[in-house]
Amino acid sequence: MSIGNLAAMARSPTMTLNLAHEPDADIMVRAAWLYHVGGMTQEEVARRLGLHRTRVVRLLSDARERGLVSVTINHETIRDLDIEDAIARRYGLDFCLATPTMGFEERHGEPRLVAAQEMIARRAVGGAAANFLKGKLAGGSPVTVGVSWGRTLEQMTLHLSGVQNPQARFVSLMGSLTRNSASNPFEVVQALAARTGGEGHFLPVPFIADSEADHAVLISQRTVAEALELALSADFYMISVGELRDTAFLRLHGMLSAAELKSVRARGAVADSLGRLFGRDGNPIDHELSRRTLAVDFDQLRGRDVVLAAGGMNKVPAIQALLRTGIVRGLVIDGDAAQALAALPPSGSG
Repeated sequence: MSIGNLAAMARSPTMTLNLAHEPDADIMVRAAWLYHVGGMTQEEVARRLGLHRTRVVRLLSDARERGLVSVTINHETIRDLDIEDAIARRYGLDFCLATPTMGFEERHGEPRLVAAQEMIARRAVGGAAANFLKGKLAGGSPVTVGVSWGRTLEQMTLHLSGVQNPQARFVSLMGSLTRNSASNPFEVVQALAARTGGEGHFLPVPFIADSEADHAVLISQRTVAEALELALSADFYMISVGELRDTAFLRLHGMLSAAELKSVRARGAVADSLGRLFGRDGNPIDHELSRRTLAVDFDQLRGRDVVLAAGGMNKVPAIQALLRTGIVRGLVIDGDAAQALAALPPSGSG
């Protein structure tokens, strides 16, 4: 797929990127790498790739017959798997899952092309995150999933299919927008519940209170306390990260004014997640905006199974900042952003 076609794609709202159409050879080598090099069982490979175990067995058998598996795995896709492993090791992750690369580069001054690239990246990551979530929900066992919001997680809900789990519970980790949006925490939770037959739970408050005094009143409400308690009992978490640019999610939805955006950036903030602001080094930025947001306490997720789903070249600095917090245990990212992330210095201003 050439970059020259991206502007046309951006004008086509029906265009989708279906990861199920990934070439069999690429899926085969990914399964072979995870099994022979990554040391996973066939069941673990199946869950990671969102495939049935019988297909994994067949893929591994075909890989041997075609000569892909010997001392090394003879396929260029190994380059992407090496990047996944490098990112996981560098940031202390349990896993990193990158989608196939598209040949994107970070671009400036070309809004339509940038928007098209980001849209494709979100769809790719959304599909991969949906496969990951599907593996977690398969089997019908009770499971509680904490979810944040954003356009990437919206894509995850759109790609999720073929799994039913009435014992699944999806709970929002943060308050909601003041107007309807498919990226809204309430909408994300309800969509996941509808697609799986599970339950949806949300925080019945806005994401940002008008003042710190209002925040104190809202957070003390019994229904809010119960929702936060449920969120903190989740088995794992699917979160997103925002980049603090003019095209940021919070800015586009009117939750962050131009003056506030300028203010948080002046403090050195490059990323936001769950109502917290972070600098490039991963340290939190103290700002009154964070003290007005209603969400799960970010630090209480430390040591939990937190999976970050994020994509787009423009988000790479924000992704790195959130990885540096030490909260994230798993990463789902598009291949181009993964390459750019791997190329950044592991520490320092970068």
